[in-house]
Amino acid sequence: MNDAEYKRFTDAAVQCQMTNAAFLAYAVDKAARDLTRTAAEIATEREVIDEVFAARRHLGRIHGLFNQVAKALNSGADAPHLDATAQAVLSAARRMEEAADALLAHRDGGAPA
Repeated sequence: MNDAEYKRFTDAAVQCQMTNAAFLAYAVDKAARDLTRTAAEIATEREVIDEVFAARRHLGRIHGLFNQVAKALNSGADAPHLDATAQAVLSAARRMEEAADALLAHRDGGAPA
């Protein structure tokens, strides 16, 4: 644990009105109760960035599929669920943007802009 991490740890213990040992025991117990969440929270920044880029690739593929839908519509095909699908994709793209902003803010030590 480096000095900055130790300070964050001791500051958190003080904030919770706990000794360092009690805070550490509480944090370890809390983490052990939800290993799925713990694994996600301790993922390296590299893993998170890899996931963001994977999601970006998927959105790129969706873009290609929408081009195929546009071609089909121009040929007279019907797409009854197009509006709902487009809204779902737009929502996913917004969540991706928010996740990227949060990742950058976390890296820079501040709140998302």
